[in-house]
Amino acid sequence: MIEPALALVDFSSIASGIEAADAMVKRAPIDTIRAGTVQPGRYLVLIGGAVADVEESLSAGREVGGTSVLDHVFLPNVHPGVVEAITGSRVPDRTDAIGVVETRTAAAAIQAADAGLKSAGVRLVEIRLADGLGGKGIVFYSGTVADVEIAVETGVGALDRPDLLIQRVIIPQLHAEMWDNVSAATPFVQRTGGLG
Repeated sequence: MIEPALALVDFSSIASGIEAADAMVKRAPIDTIRAGTVQPGRYLVLIGGAVADVEESLSAGREVGGTSVLDHVFLPNVHPGVVEAITGSRVPDRTDAIGVVETRTAAAAIQAADAGLKSAGVRLVEIRLADGLGGKGIVFYSGTVADVEIAVETGVGALDRPDLLIQRVIIPQLHAEMWDNVSAATPFVQRTGGLG
């Protein structure tokens, strides 16, 4: 598992992303790295490990990536539910309500997911990252209506910039057929499923 720290960097250039990822693993010993291309022609690098090492590695990636860094997130005490959702774990049963936070970047989605989980008694149905989304991220919270409302508001409030939010919705009693569609697998999850 990625604990206690996680970082993700979103690069606009695949070549710069590869170069930066190389610098990241050379700068500090990290426990986990997963990197790859996502639509539309971007490169994501996800790392995990000890807080100081992840922070140092992230710094190297941002330095080398320069202007090709679109966004990044650093979570020194990442909630375990975020790691589970990124690696493909799913909430199998429908609950009272579902909350959706749609962000412009994968990094912003991870940041919102972590803040929301820490603020209320919710679970993550999934975090969808970049592939098939034009580089965006989507967070799905489930729980009671009251808890989902708190998680969505806290997650949105945690974003570094207001322009990173595209939309947020809370849906009480999501229809069973929609639940099946929402909980379907996504391509980037297949890449990150080997973490641990």
